[in-house]
Amino acid sequence: MEFKHISDIEKATERGRIELFRLGIGLIFIVGVMLYVAIRSQGLGEGGVMLVIAAMIGGYMAMNIGANDVANNVGPAVGSKALTLAGALVIAAIFEAAGALIAGGAVVGTIRSGIIDPTLVPSGDTFIWLMLAALLAGALWLNLATAVGAPVSTTHSIVGAVLGAGVAASGFDVVAWGTMGGIAASWVISPVMGGVVAAAFLYLIKRSITYQRDMAAAAKKVVPFLVALMAWAFSTYLLLKGVRQIWKVDFGEALLYGLVAAVAVYLIVRPLVARKPTGDCNDKQCVNRMFTTPLIFAAALLSFAHGANDVANAVGPLAAISDVIIHGGAEVARTAVIPLWVMMVGAIGIAIGLALFGPKVIRTVGSGITELDQMRAYCIAMSAAITVIVATHFGLPVSSTHIAVGGVFGVGFLREYLKGNYARMVEEIKAHHAEGDQVAIDAFLAKFDQASIDEKGRMLQELKERAKQELDPAHFSKLERKGLRKVYRQELVKRSQLLRIVGAWVITVPASAAMAAMVFFMIRGMLLP
Repeated sequence: MEFKHISDIEKATERGRIELFRLGIGLIFIVGVMLYVAIRSQGLGEGGVMLVIAAMIGGYMAMNIGANDVANNVGPAVGSKALTLAGALVIAAIFEAAGALIAGGAVVGTIRSGIIDPTLVPSGDTFIWLMLAALLAGALWLNLATAVGAPVSTTHSIVGAVLGAGVAASGFDVVAWGTMGGIAASWVISPVMGGVVAAAFLYLIKRSITYQRDMAAAAKKVVPFLVALMAWAFSTYLLLKGVRQIWKVDFGEALLYGLVAAVAVYLIVRPLVARKPTGDCNDKQCVNRMFTTPLIFAAALLSFAHGANDVANAVGPLAAISDVIIHGGAEVARTAVIPLWVMMVGAIGIAIGLALFGPKVIRTVGSGITELDQMRAYCIAMSAAITVIVATHFGLPVSSTHIAVGGVFGVGFLREYLKGNYARMVEEIKAHHAEGDQVAIDAFLAKFDQASIDEKGRMLQELKERAKQELDPAHFSKLERKGLRKVYRQELVKRSQLLRIVGAWVITVPASAAMAAMVFFMIRGMLLP
Protein backbone atom coordinates (compact mmCIF):
# COMPACT_ATOMS: atom_id res chain seq x y z
CA MET A 1 0.00 0.00 0.00
CA GLU A 2 1.35 3.43 -0.93
CA PHE A 3 2.07 6.07 1.71
CA LYS A 4 -0.47 8.36 0.04
CA HIS A 5 -3.22 5.82 0.66
CA ILE A 6 -2.16 5.40 4.27
CA SER A 7 -2.31 9.17 4.72
CA ASP A 8 -5.80 9.27 3.22
CA ILE A 9 -6.95 6.53 5.58
CA GLU A 10 -5.54 8.41 8.56
CA LYS A 11 -7.35 11.59 7.56
CA ALA A 12 -10.61 9.67 7.09
CA THR A 13 -10.38 8.12 10.55
CA GLU A 14 -9.23 11.27 12.37
CA ARG A 15 -12.74 12.23 13.46
CA GLY A 16 -13.34 8.74 14.79
CA ARG A 17 -10.14 8.89 16.83
CA ILE A 18 -11.22 12.19 18.37
CA GLU A 19 -14.59 10.75 19.32
CA LEU A 20 -12.92 7.68 20.82
CA PHE A 21 -10.63 9.95 22.84
CA ARG A 22 -13.60 11.88 24.22
CA LEU A 23 -15.42 8.66 25.02
CA GLY A 24 -12.30 7.28 26.72
CA ILE A 25 -11.86 10.34 28.95
CA GLY A 26 -15.54 10.19 29.92
CA LEU A 27 -15.25 6.49 30.78
CA ILE A 28 -12.13 7.14 32.86
CA PHE A 29 -14.08 9.71 34.90
CA ILE A 30 -17.00 7.31 35.41
CA VAL A 31 -14.65 4.47 36.41
CA GLY A 32 -12.85 6.82 38.81
CA VAL A 33 -16.16 7.72 40.44
CA MET A 34 -17.03 4.03 40.69
CA LEU A 35 -13.75 3.13 42.41
CA TYR A 36 -13.86 6.08 44.81
CA VAL A 37 -17.44 5.46 45.91
CA ALA A 38 -16.83 1.71 46.17
CA ILE A 39 -14.04 2.38 48.66
CA ARG A 40 -16.19 4.85 50.63
CA SER A 41 -19.23 2.56 50.76
CA GLN A 42 -17.52 -0.54 52.14
CA GLY A 43 -19.66 -2.06 54.85
CA LEU A 44 -22.98 -0.86 53.42
CA GLY A 45 -23.71 -4.22 51.75
CA GLU A 46 -26.26 -4.12 48.93
CA GLY A 47 -26.84 -0.44 49.66
CA GLY A 48 -23.20 0.24 48.85
CA VAL A 49 -23.63 -1.36 45.42
CA MET A 50 -26.67 0.82 44.75
CA LEU A 51 -24.74 3.90 45.86
CA VAL A 52 -21.89 3.07 43.46
CA ILE A 53 -24.36 2.68 40.58
CA ALA A 54 -26.10 5.94 41.53
CA ALA A 55 -22.79 7.80 41.71
CA MET A 56 -21.79 6.57 38.25
CA ILE A 57 -25.12 7.68 36.79
CA GLY A 58 -24.82 11.01 38.65
CA GLY A 59 -21.38 11.56 37.11
CA TYR A 60 -22.82 10.76 33.67
CA MET A 61 -25.63 13.26 34.28
CA ALA A 62 -23.12 15.94 35.36
CA MET A 63 -21.11 15.46 32.16
CA ASN A 64 -24.25 15.90 30.07
CA ILE A 65 -25.17 19.07 31.95
CA GLY A 66 -21.71 20.44 31.16
CA ALA A 67 -22.02 19.41 27.52
CA ASN A 68 -25.42 21.02 26.94
CA ASP A 69 -26.44 23.64 29.50
CA VAL A 70 -23.18 25.56 29.94
CA ALA A 71 -23.25 26.60 26.26
CA ASN A 72 -25.88 29.20 27.14
CA ASN A 73 -23.41 31.06 29.34
CA VAL A 74 -20.47 31.25 26.93
CA GLY A 75 -22.07 30.69 23.50
CA PRO A 76 -22.85 34.38 22.73
CA ALA A 77 -19.35 35.46 23.84
CA VAL A 78 -17.78 32.83 21.55
CA GLY A 79 -20.10 33.66 18.64
CA SER A 80 -19.23 37.37 18.93
CA LYS A 81 -15.49 36.50 19.08
CA ALA A 82 -15.12 38.17 22.46
CA LEU A 83 -13.76 34.78 23.57
CA THR A 84 -12.12 31.97 21.66
CA LEU A 85 -13.69 28.55 22.02
CA ALA A 86 -10.70 27.30 24.01
CA GLY A 87 -10.76 30.35 26.29
CA ALA A 88 -14.48 29.97 26.86
CA LEU A 89 -14.07 26.29 27.77
CA VAL A 90 -11.36 27.10 30.32
CA ILE A 91 -13.28 30.00 31.92
CA ALA A 92 -16.56 28.08 32.04
CA ALA A 93 -14.96 24.93 33.48
CA ILE A 94 -13.20 26.86 36.24
CA PHE A 95 -16.17 29.00 37.24
CA GLU A 96 -18.75 26.21 36.92
CA ALA A 97 -16.71 24.05 39.29
CA ALA A 98 -16.08 27.00 41.62
CA GLY A 99 -19.78 27.85 41.75
CA ALA A 100 -20.71 24.25 42.49
CA LEU A 101 -18.14 23.81 45.27
CA ILE A 102 -18.23 27.27 46.86
CA ALA A 103 -21.90 28.16 46.61
CA GLY A 104 -23.63 24.95 45.61
CA GLY A 105 -25.41 24.75 48.94
CA ALA A 106 -25.40 22.35 51.84
CA VAL A 107 -29.06 21.33 51.54
CA VAL A 108 -31.28 20.82 48.47
CA GLY A 109 -34.69 19.32 47.96
CA THR A 110 -34.41 15.66 47.09
CA ILE A 111 -37.33 16.10 44.73
CA ARG A 112 -36.42 18.95 42.38
CA SER A 113 -38.98 21.80 42.72
CA GLY A 114 -41.42 19.58 44.63
CA ILE A 115 -42.43 17.60 41.54
CA ILE A 116 -43.67 14.59 43.55
CA ASP A 117 -44.58 13.91 47.17
CA PRO A 118 -41.94 11.52 48.56
CA THR A 119 -44.22 10.43 51.40
CA LEU A 120 -46.43 8.68 48.84
CA VAL A 121 -43.57 6.50 47.62
CA PRO A 122 -44.17 2.98 49.01
CA SER A 123 -40.67 2.24 50.36
CA GLY A 124 -37.07 3.34 50.52
CA ASP A 125 -36.08 0.76 47.89
CA THR A 126 -38.75 2.04 45.51
CA PHE A 127 -37.53 5.59 46.09
CA ILE A 128 -33.95 4.59 45.22
CA TRP A 129 -35.11 2.90 42.02
CA LEU A 130 -37.18 5.99 41.19
CA MET A 131 -34.22 8.34 41.60
CA LEU A 132 -31.91 6.03 39.64
CA ALA A 133 -34.39 5.92 36.78
CA ALA A 134 -34.80 9.72 36.85
CA LEU A 135 -31.05 10.34 36.79
CA LEU A 136 -30.41 7.91 33.96
CA ALA A 137 -33.35 9.07 31.83
CA GLY A 138 -32.51 12.76 32.31
CA ALA A 139 -28.89 12.11 31.33
CA LEU A 140 -29.86 10.06 28.27
CA TRP A 141 -32.20 12.80 27.03
CA LEU A 142 -29.51 15.46 27.50
CA ASN A 143 -27.03 13.22 25.67
CA LEU A 144 -29.41 12.90 22.73
CA ALA A 145 -30.07 16.66 22.62
CA THR A 146 -26.33 17.39 22.73
CA ALA A 147 -25.70 14.93 19.89
CA VAL A 148 -28.03 16.91 17.59
CA GLY A 149 -26.76 20.28 18.90
CA ALA A 150 -30.05 21.34 20.51
CA PRO A 151 -29.76 23.44 23.72
CA VAL A 152 -32.42 22.18 26.15
CA SER A 153 -33.20 22.86 29.80
CA THR A 154 -31.46 20.43 32.14
CA THR A 155 -33.91 21.39 34.87
CA HIS A 156 -36.83 20.40 32.65
CA SER A 157 -35.03 17.17 31.75
CA ILE A 158 -34.65 16.06 35.36
CA VAL A 159 -38.13 17.39 36.26
CA GLY A 160 -39.70 15.30 33.50
CA ALA A 161 -37.65 12.28 34.51
CA VAL A 162 -38.67 12.52 38.19
CA LEU A 163 -42.29 13.00 37.07
CA GLY A 164 -42.26 9.91 34.84
CA ALA A 165 -40.50 7.67 37.35
CA GLY A 166 -42.76 8.91 40.15
CA VAL A 167 -45.92 8.14 38.17
CA ALA A 168 -44.53 4.70 37.31
CA ALA A 169 -43.79 4.03 40.97
CA SER A 170 -46.88 5.44 42.72
CA GLY A 171 -49.44 6.60 40.15
CA PHE A 172 -50.59 10.07 39.13
CA ASP A 173 -51.59 11.13 42.64
CA VAL A 174 -47.92 11.50 43.59
CA VAL A 175 -47.45 14.44 41.18
CA ALA A 176 -47.65 18.08 42.32
CA TRP A 177 -49.63 19.30 39.32
CA GLY A 178 -49.52 22.94 40.40
CA THR A 179 -45.74 22.94 40.18
CA MET A 180 -45.90 21.17 36.82
CA GLY A 181 -48.26 23.88 35.54
CA GLY A 182 -45.71 26.54 36.46
CA ILE A 183 -42.97 24.63 34.66
CA ALA A 184 -45.15 24.31 31.55
CA ALA A 185 -45.76 28.08 31.68
CA SER A 186 -42.02 28.66 31.71
CA TRP A 187 -41.79 27.12 28.24
CA VAL A 188 -43.44 30.32 26.98
CA ILE A 189 -42.41 32.85 29.66
CA SER A 190 -38.65 32.19 29.53
CA PRO A 191 -37.90 32.56 25.79
CA VAL A 192 -40.40 35.40 25.29
CA MET A 193 -39.00 37.44 28.19
CA GLY A 194 -35.44 36.70 27.12
CA GLY A 195 -36.14 37.70 23.51
CA VAL A 196 -38.00 40.90 24.39
CA VAL A 197 -35.36 42.11 26.88
CA ALA A 198 -32.46 41.33 24.52
CA ALA A 199 -34.17 43.02 21.57
CA ALA A 200 -34.96 46.08 23.71
CA PHE A 201 -31.32 46.48 24.71
CA LEU A 202 -30.14 46.08 21.13
CA TYR A 203 -32.59 48.74 19.96
CA LEU A 204 -31.42 51.03 22.78
CA ILE A 205 -27.79 50.62 21.65
CA LYS A 206 -28.69 51.30 18.04
CA ARG A 207 -30.72 54.39 18.87
CA SER A 208 -28.14 55.83 21.27
CA ILE A 209 -24.90 54.88 19.49
CA THR A 210 -24.87 53.29 16.03
CA TYR A 211 -27.67 55.45 14.58
CA GLN A 212 -25.97 58.66 15.68
CA ARG A 213 -24.07 60.87 13.25
CA ASP A 214 -21.05 61.09 15.57
CA MET A 215 -20.79 57.47 16.71
CA ALA A 216 -17.55 58.07 18.62
CA ALA A 217 -18.97 60.84 20.81
CA ALA A 218 -22.15 58.85 21.41
CA ALA A 219 -20.15 55.75 22.41
CA LYS A 220 -18.08 57.71 24.93
CA LYS A 221 -21.25 58.93 26.62
CA VAL A 222 -23.32 55.75 26.52
CA VAL A 223 -20.88 52.81 26.82
CA PRO A 224 -19.84 53.57 30.44
CA PHE A 225 -23.53 53.62 31.44
CA LEU A 226 -24.15 50.33 29.61
CA VAL A 227 -21.16 48.65 31.29
CA ALA A 228 -22.25 50.00 34.70
CA LEU A 229 -25.78 48.73 34.07
CA MET A 230 -24.29 45.34 33.27
CA ALA A 231 -22.33 45.42 36.54
CA TRP A 232 -25.53 46.27 38.43
CA ALA A 233 -27.49 43.44 36.81
CA PHE A 234 -24.79 40.81 37.26
CA SER A 235 -23.94 41.80 40.82
CA THR A 236 -27.62 41.51 41.75
CA TYR A 237 -27.95 38.26 39.82
CA LEU A 238 -24.93 36.77 41.56
CA LEU A 239 -26.20 37.74 45.01
CA LEU A 240 -29.67 36.34 44.35
CA LYS A 241 -28.73 33.16 42.50
CA GLY A 242 -25.01 32.52 42.82
CA VAL A 243 -24.03 32.91 46.47
CA ARG A 244 -27.36 32.64 48.25
CA GLN A 245 -26.23 29.56 50.17
CA ILE A 246 -23.24 31.33 51.72
CA TRP A 247 -24.59 34.90 51.92
CA LYS A 248 -28.35 35.38 52.07
CA VAL A 249 -29.70 38.81 51.13
CA ASP A 250 -33.22 39.86 50.24
CA PHE A 251 -34.19 41.36 46.89
CA GLY A 252 -33.85 45.00 47.95
CA GLU A 253 -30.43 44.47 49.54
CA ALA A 254 -29.20 42.68 46.41
CA LEU A 255 -30.31 45.62 44.25
CA LEU A 256 -28.59 48.09 46.58
CA TYR A 257 -25.28 46.18 46.67
CA GLY A 258 -25.49 45.81 42.91
CA LEU A 259 -25.97 49.56 42.53
CA VAL A 260 -22.85 50.20 44.62
CA ALA A 261 -20.88 47.87 42.33
CA ALA A 262 -22.32 49.63 39.27
CA VAL A 263 -21.23 53.07 40.51
CA ALA A 264 -17.71 51.76 41.16
CA VAL A 265 -17.53 50.22 37.67
CA TYR A 266 -18.80 53.45 36.08
CA LEU A 267 -16.13 55.51 37.82
CA ILE A 268 -13.47 53.11 36.51
CA VAL A 269 -14.77 52.71 32.96
CA ARG A 270 -15.67 56.32 32.16
CA PRO A 271 -12.11 57.74 32.17
CA LEU A 272 -10.84 54.71 30.25
CA VAL A 273 -13.38 55.26 27.46
CA ALA A 274 -12.87 59.04 27.52
CA ARG A 275 -9.12 58.63 26.89
CA LYS A 276 -9.75 56.63 23.73
CA PRO A 277 -8.80 58.70 20.63
CA THR A 278 -11.97 59.98 18.95
CA GLY A 279 -10.68 59.54 15.43
CA ASP A 280 -10.15 55.83 15.95
CA CYS A 281 -13.66 55.03 17.11
CA ASN A 282 -16.27 56.10 14.60
CA ASP A 283 -17.41 52.68 13.41
CA LYS A 284 -19.26 49.66 14.80
CA GLN A 285 -16.09 47.57 15.08
CA CYS A 286 -14.57 49.99 17.56
CA VAL A 287 -17.77 50.21 19.60
CA ASN A 288 -17.94 46.42 19.62
CA ARG A 289 -14.44 46.17 21.06
CA MET A 290 -15.55 48.21 24.08
CA PHE A 291 -17.83 45.34 25.12
CA THR A 292 -15.21 42.58 24.91
CA THR A 293 -13.96 42.71 28.51
CA PRO A 294 -17.47 43.04 30.04
CA LEU A 295 -18.56 39.99 28.03
CA ILE A 296 -15.69 37.92 29.42
CA PHE A 297 -16.71 38.84 32.97
CA ALA A 298 -20.35 38.09 32.09
CA ALA A 299 -19.47 34.60 30.83
CA ALA A 300 -17.51 33.90 34.02
CA LEU A 301 -20.26 35.15 36.34
CA LEU A 302 -23.01 33.31 34.46
CA SER A 303 -20.95 30.12 34.69
CA PHE A 304 -20.38 30.60 38.42
CA ALA A 305 -24.09 31.15 39.10
CA HIS A 306 -25.01 28.21 36.86
CA GLY A 307 -22.62 25.92 38.73
CA ALA A 308 -24.04 27.06 42.06
CA ASN A 309 -27.63 26.39 40.98
CA ASP A 310 -27.77 23.62 38.42
CA VAL A 311 -25.27 21.24 39.99
CA ALA A 312 -28.29 20.14 42.05
CA ASN A 313 -29.81 18.73 38.86
CA ALA A 314 -26.99 16.19 38.79
CA VAL A 315 -26.29 15.57 42.46
CA GLY A 316 -29.66 16.29 44.10
CA PRO A 317 -31.09 12.85 43.26
CA LEU A 318 -27.71 11.28 44.07
CA ALA A 319 -27.75 12.99 47.48
CA ALA A 320 -31.27 11.70 48.04
CA ILE A 321 -30.21 8.13 47.26
CA SER A 322 -27.16 8.45 49.52
CA ASP A 323 -29.32 9.76 52.37
CA VAL A 324 -31.82 6.88 52.11
CA ILE A 325 -29.05 4.27 51.97
CA ILE A 326 -27.20 5.76 54.96
CA HIS A 327 -30.44 5.68 56.97
CA GLY A 328 -30.94 2.04 56.10
CA GLY A 329 -33.76 2.68 53.64
CA ALA A 330 -36.19 3.32 56.46
CA GLU A 331 -36.88 6.99 55.79
CA VAL A 332 -37.55 9.07 52.69
CA ALA A 333 -36.91 12.71 53.60
CA ARG A 334 -37.88 15.81 51.66
CA THR A 335 -34.37 17.26 51.98
CA ALA A 336 -30.93 15.73 52.12
CA VAL A 337 -27.51 17.03 53.05
CA ILE A 338 -25.13 16.87 50.10
CA PRO A 339 -21.73 15.45 51.12
CA LEU A 340 -18.62 17.11 49.72
CA TRP A 341 -17.75 14.07 47.60
CA VAL A 342 -21.16 14.26 45.90
CA MET A 343 -20.58 17.93 45.08
CA MET A 344 -17.16 17.02 43.68
CA VAL A 345 -18.75 14.44 41.37
CA GLY A 346 -21.11 17.12 40.06
CA ALA A 347 -18.47 19.85 39.72
CA ILE A 348 -15.83 17.71 38.01
CA GLY A 349 -18.41 16.01 35.81
CA ILE A 350 -19.77 19.34 34.55
CA ALA A 351 -16.24 20.57 33.75
CA ILE A 352 -15.29 17.37 31.90
CA GLY A 353 -18.55 17.26 29.95
CA LEU A 354 -18.11 20.88 28.91
CA ALA A 355 -14.54 20.35 27.72
CA LEU A 356 -15.28 17.12 25.82
CA PHE A 357 -18.70 17.65 24.31
CA GLY A 358 -19.66 21.31 24.88
CA PRO A 359 -18.33 22.88 21.64
CA LYS A 360 -21.19 21.55 19.48
CA VAL A 361 -23.95 23.28 21.45
CA ILE A 362 -21.74 26.35 22.00
CA ARG A 363 -21.50 26.75 18.22
CA THR A 364 -25.26 26.37 17.87
CA VAL A 365 -25.97 29.14 20.38
CA GLY A 366 -23.05 31.34 19.31
CA SER A 367 -23.31 31.22 15.53
CA GLY A 368 -25.83 28.60 14.41
CA ILE A 369 -28.96 30.72 14.96
CA THR A 370 -27.96 34.24 13.90
CA GLU A 371 -24.77 36.24 13.46
CA LEU A 372 -23.56 37.81 16.70
CA ASP A 373 -21.16 40.64 17.47
CA GLN A 374 -20.14 41.98 20.86
CA MET A 375 -23.04 44.43 21.11
CA ARG A 376 -25.59 41.69 20.40
CA ALA A 377 -23.86 39.29 22.81
CA TYR A 378 -23.98 42.04 25.47
CA CYS A 379 -27.75 42.29 24.97
CA ILE A 380 -28.17 38.52 25.37
CA ALA A 381 -26.08 38.49 28.57
CA MET A 382 -28.10 41.40 29.97
CA SER A 383 -31.29 39.58 29.06
CA ALA A 384 -30.16 36.47 30.95
CA ALA A 385 -29.37 38.42 34.12
CA ILE A 386 -32.33 40.83 34.12
CA THR A 387 -34.94 38.19 33.23
CA VAL A 388 -33.80 35.93 36.08
CA ILE A 389 -33.82 38.90 38.51
CA VAL A 390 -37.36 39.91 37.51
CA ALA A 391 -38.58 36.30 37.56
CA THR A 392 -37.05 35.74 41.00
CA HIS A 393 -38.79 38.82 42.38
CA PHE A 394 -42.22 37.83 41.03
CA GLY A 395 -41.80 34.11 41.63
CA LEU A 396 -42.05 33.19 37.95
CA PRO A 397 -40.58 29.83 36.86
CA VAL A 398 -37.99 30.45 34.14
CA SER A 399 -35.28 28.42 32.46
CA SER A 400 -31.82 29.95 31.96
CA THR A 401 -31.45 27.89 28.78
CA HIS A 402 -34.69 29.19 27.31
CA ILE A 403 -33.85 32.77 28.30
CA ALA A 404 -30.44 32.74 26.63
CA VAL A 405 -31.63 31.06 23.43
CA GLY A 406 -34.71 33.29 23.38
CA GLY A 407 -32.36 36.28 23.64
CA VAL A 408 -30.41 35.07 20.60
CA PHE A 409 -33.63 34.75 18.61
CA GLY A 410 -34.79 38.15 19.88
CA VAL A 411 -31.78 40.04 18.57
CA GLY A 412 -31.95 38.08 15.31
CA PHE A 413 -35.59 38.91 14.65
CA LEU A 414 -35.04 42.57 15.58
CA ARG A 415 -32.21 42.73 13.04
CA GLU A 416 -34.53 41.22 10.43
CA TYR A 417 -37.17 43.84 11.13
CA LEU A 418 -34.72 46.75 11.03
CA LYS A 419 -33.06 45.54 7.84
CA GLY A 420 -36.40 45.08 6.13
CA ASN A 421 -37.65 48.44 7.37
CA TYR A 422 -34.54 50.21 6.03
CA ALA A 423 -34.90 48.48 2.66
CA ARG A 424 -38.50 49.66 2.41
CA MET A 425 -37.48 53.23 3.28
CA VAL A 426 -34.85 53.21 0.53
CA GLU A 427 -37.39 51.91 -1.96
CA GLU A 428 -39.86 54.63 -0.97
CA ILE A 429 -37.15 57.27 -1.43
CA LYS A 430 -36.43 55.98 -4.92
CA ALA A 431 -40.12 55.78 -5.79
CA HIS A 432 -40.77 59.38 -4.70
CA HIS A 433 -38.13 60.77 -7.02
CA ALA A 434 -38.51 61.26 -10.71
CA GLU A 435 -37.76 58.12 -12.69
CA GLY A 436 -34.21 58.13 -13.99
CA ASP A 437 -33.07 60.98 -11.71
CA GLN A 438 -30.29 58.86 -10.20
CA VAL A 439 -28.20 61.89 -9.21
CA ALA A 440 -30.99 63.26 -6.99
CA ILE A 441 -31.64 59.81 -5.54
CA ASP A 442 -27.97 59.29 -4.68
CA ALA A 443 -27.72 62.73 -3.10
CA PHE A 444 -30.81 62.15 -0.99
CA LEU A 445 -29.62 58.69 0.10
CA ALA A 446 -26.18 60.05 1.05
CA LYS A 447 -27.80 62.74 3.20
CA PHE A 448 -30.27 60.17 4.58
CA ASP A 449 -27.50 57.77 5.66
CA GLN A 450 -25.64 60.53 7.52
CA ALA A 451 -28.73 61.82 9.31
CA SER A 452 -29.68 60.92 12.86
CA ILE A 453 -32.71 58.72 13.37
CA ASP A 454 -34.95 61.71 14.16
CA GLU A 455 -33.73 63.54 11.08
CA LYS A 456 -34.41 60.44 8.98
CA GLY A 457 -38.01 60.48 10.15
CA ARG A 458 -38.44 64.15 9.26
CA MET A 459 -36.86 63.63 5.83
CA LEU A 460 -39.21 60.77 5.01
CA GLN A 461 -42.25 62.68 6.23
CA GLU A 462 -41.34 65.73 4.12
CA LEU A 463 -40.82 63.48 1.11
CA LYS A 464 -44.24 61.89 1.54
CA GLU A 465 -45.97 65.25 2.04
CA ARG A 466 -44.36 66.61 -1.11
CA ALA A 467 -45.42 63.51 -3.01
CA LYS A 468 -49.02 63.96 -1.88
CA GLN A 469 -49.07 67.61 -2.92
CA GLU A 470 -47.64 66.76 -6.34
CA LEU A 471 -50.01 63.79 -6.66
CA ASP A 472 -47.01 61.55 -7.32
CA PRO A 473 -48.32 58.36 -9.02
CA ALA A 474 -45.55 56.44 -7.26
CA HIS A 475 -47.14 57.01 -3.83
CA PHE A 476 -47.62 53.58 -2.23
CA SER A 477 -51.01 52.12 -1.37
CA LYS A 478 -51.54 49.75 1.56
CA LEU A 479 -51.48 46.76 -0.77
CA GLU A 480 -48.20 47.93 -2.32
CA ARG A 481 -46.65 48.44 1.14
CA LYS A 482 -47.62 44.87 2.07
CA GLY A 483 -45.90 43.65 -1.08
CA LEU A 484 -42.75 45.60 -0.20
CA ARG A 485 -42.62 43.97 3.23
CA LYS A 486 -42.51 40.56 1.54
CA VAL A 487 -39.92 41.57 -1.03
CA TYR A 488 -37.54 43.21 1.45
CA ARG A 489 -37.86 40.71 4.30
CA GLN A 490 -34.30 39.56 4.86
CA GLU A 491 -34.02 36.40 6.93
CA LEU A 492 -31.19 36.70 9.48
CA VAL A 493 -32.45 33.89 11.74
CA LYS A 494 -32.18 30.29 10.60
CA ARG A 495 -35.73 28.93 10.61
CA SER A 496 -34.52 25.34 10.64
CA GLN A 497 -32.73 25.97 13.95
CA LEU A 498 -35.81 27.68 15.36
CA LEU A 499 -38.05 24.72 14.58
CA ARG A 500 -35.51 22.17 15.82
CA ILE A 501 -34.84 23.94 19.13
CA VAL A 502 -38.49 24.73 19.88
CA GLY A 503 -39.38 21.13 19.07
CA ALA A 504 -36.72 19.89 21.49
CA TRP A 505 -38.04 22.24 24.21
CA VAL A 506 -41.63 21.07 23.80
CA ILE A 507 -40.87 17.36 24.02
CA THR A 508 -38.18 17.54 26.76
CA VAL A 509 -40.49 16.91 29.73
CA PRO A 510 -42.70 14.22 28.10
CA ALA A 511 -39.71 12.50 26.46
CA SER A 512 -37.64 12.35 29.64
CA ALA A 513 -40.75 11.28 31.61
CA ALA A 514 -41.46 8.40 29.23
CA MET A 515 -37.84 7.30 29.28
CA ALA A 516 -37.74 7.44 33.09
CA ALA A 517 -40.92 5.35 33.40
CA MET A 518 -39.45 2.68 31.13
CA VAL A 519 -36.13 2.68 32.99
CA PHE A 520 -37.95 2.42 36.33
CA PHE A 521 -39.92 -0.65 35.25
CA MET A 522 -36.73 -2.18 33.89
CA ILE A 523 -34.82 -1.58 37.17
CA ARG A 524 -37.71 -2.83 39.29
CA GLY A 525 -38.03 -5.93 37.14
CA MET A 526 -34.35 -6.73 37.62
CA LEU A 527 -34.19 -6.05 41.36
CA LEU A 528 -37.47 -7.51 42.62
CA PRO A 529 -37.04 -11.05 44.01
